[in-house]
Amino acid sequence: MENSITFDFPSEAQDMSLNLSLNSFGHSVTEPGHQYGPAVRSYYLIHYILEGEGDFHVHDVHYHLKKGQGFLIEPDYQTTYISDSKHPWAYIWIGFSGRIAGAIVDSLGLSQDNPIFTCGEGEQLKKYVLEIIRHNHSTPSDTYRAMGMFFLFISTIACSQRDQLPSADGNTYVRHALSFIHRHISEPIRVEDIADYVGLNRSYMSTLFKTHTGMPPIQYIQNCRITKARHLLESSRLSVESIACSCGYQKAESLIKVFRRTYGCSPNAYRKQVIERSREASLNMEKDVLPDISGETSSENSF
Repeated sequence: MENSITFDFPSEAQDMSLNLSLNSFGHSVTEPGHQYGPAVRSYYLIHYILEGEGDFHVHDVHYHLKKGQGFLIEPDYQTTYISDSKHPWAYIWIGFSGRIAGAIVDSLGLSQDNPIFTCGEGEQLKKYVLEIIRHNHSTPSDTYRAMGMFFLFISTIACSQRDQLPSADGNTYVRHALSFIHRHISEPIRVEDIADYVGLNRSYMSTLFKTHTGMPPIQYIQNCRITKARHLLESSRLSVESIACSCGYQKAESLIKVFRRTYGCSPNAYRKQVIERSREASLNMEKDVLPDISGETSSENSF
């Protein structure tokens, strides 16, 4: 079970011809072991964990996530998420669709192959979602307010992601190249493949890419792969061999070599450090008191 405030709009209100529309948003405090799914959405959905921890499953990949982390669900992907039996999670979410929805997700550096992010501004994210909930009426002013809060929500996540990967700096060809890389990072990617996708010759595409990101395409791909590998080591129980395959490495030895050069230790050693830090934090953490939403009943509204 869960104590939730939920707003889901009917499918007929989800007009993909619009530039952008909000399809779902809410706040939930779950009971231990509460499970949602397997489920498939027709829109993009971003969850952010306010307290506790739990498990997120998409395809054959499993992530164990905690307070301060969030996850993306793309349309038409089957996902399941389960609250931890000892430290059940509380989370907020926003679902959205429309012509520019995919571009918004791409700008965050997220995809279903790389769906996890970390953000230290949880109170701000919660504030924006609760503001949408409080002003959920079919008036122009509340519609504009909701969109404003949505973009502040996305902006806050974007700020947390800006040090992970360089931006495209506005160039259309480079944005398309970045989108291609993010969506195919688990596959062997050649610079020629990217150039063919964006419709430029290899040399000119590489020059544009370096101008707008500060690095050549091959280095950017390597950064994407090692960053995804680090996230999987932190948030999943996948073996090093499985992580290497998920990140586009032909052999586990290749990942181990790059990881050691980047982070100064092996993947297994890094995972042990993360587990130990988490254990120490759990021992020292004082239990925070969540805002009481028990007086508010679950509800459903539509435009």
